[in-house]
Amino acid sequence: MEQAAVILKKGQGRTIKAGGAWIYDNEIDRIEGSYENGDIVKVLDFDGFPMGQGFLNMNSTIAVRMLSRRKDAVIDDIFFKERVRDAWNYRKEVIDTSSCRVIFGEADFLPGLVIDKFEDVLVVESLSLGIDRWKKVIVDELKEILKEDGILIRGVYERSDAKVRLKEGMEPSKGFIGEEFDTKVQIIENGVKYFVDVKDGQKTGFFLDQKNNRAAIHRLCRDKKVLDCFTHTGSFALNAGIAGAKSVLGVDASELAINQARENAAFNNLEETVRFECADVFDLLPKLEEEGEKFDMVILDPPAFTKSRNSIKQAVKGYREINVRGLKLVKNGGYLCTCSCSHFMDPELFAKTIREAATGAHKRLRQVEFKTQGPDHPILWAADSSYYLKFYIFQVVDER
Repeated sequence: MEQAAVILKKGQGRTIKAGGAWIYDNEIDRIEGSYENGDIVKVLDFDGFPMGQGFLNMNSTIAVRMLSRRKDAVIDDIFFKERVRDAWNYRKEVIDTSSCRVIFGEADFLPGLVIDKFEDVLVVESLSLGIDRWKKVIVDELKEILKEDGILIRGVYERSDAKVRLKEGMEPSKGFIGEEFDTKVQIIENGVKYFVDVKDGQKTGFFLDQKNNRAAIHRLCRDKKVLDCFTHTGSFALNAGIAGAKSVLGVDASELAINQARENAAFNNLEETVRFECADVFDLLPKLEEEGEKFDMVILDPPAFTKSRNSIKQAVKGYREINVRGLKLVKNGGYLCTCSCSHFMDPELFAKTIREAATGAHKRLRQVEFKTQGPDHPILWAADSSYYLKFYIFQVVDER
């Protein structure tokens, strides 16, 4: 069957012309030929100029997710195998691959697909209809490519349970791809050992994107008193503990996450140094301030306060408040580590919000480091959604 063709309106397609990866439904003039949602279609500018090929899904406001800029590209098993091989070869050059993100959607030119590797287990998140059809093919190809490097994958688990799938006309999906296996996986990162729950943990089970940022706090933690807010399963707290912190308090609102964090602390023989408390951070920080508590380092790693442009103003208030509260708990000359994982909170707005928080807390900030997500979560320029994590380390000094 001949490929259908998506023809853009005159003056539209500016995003993909600038190197982006998406075409929105309101940019399309018409579709020529028969198609089903999820099909691979040709994309033509208003004047017939070929712009490439991509997955079409008119259920979604993101109508086309670009796969290739070549009009003559043959998109088959071989095409996807080469994409997967390119992604793996890149990881081998830029990061420790014992546990890492192997596929990062549009940034690896495999739109809507995420695959994380935790030692000998793969966790798959498929968020677009087109890629979902190729999911098992891609997983099989990845397993073969890893086998070439002596890595035998013992199991694959799917965590396509995000609500965003509903916008693609798909139901959330979760379960084993292939044989069942023990879904509690042991990994080591930065010298810290973790149990990762790939079945019931958040997202794919563990936040690999902060690997290098967690390592960056090591040299600042020795003999220090540390507060880790939104600790999840204890990753920053445990890095502080491994680095020789005198005491660490990790806080999270999830009882499940705190129980896992305590288990991870025991796994590393850190239960005497690193303790965890289940509490709402927004309630706990004012309480600690009232009690006169001070810390050598405060870490703020909150969930995304905004997942749409419509809620940015509210998110700014949340980031400002949490940073004011955190800054007030840092000793003079101590350190604040603060981050945002929402791509809608762009770097300039996040920096402005931190400046306002410092003014509100009557603190001065010396920037020690600015970092983003690890290189296994590559930022594809012009694909704005691939740049989401902003991470700062500041020295905090009293106004003088």
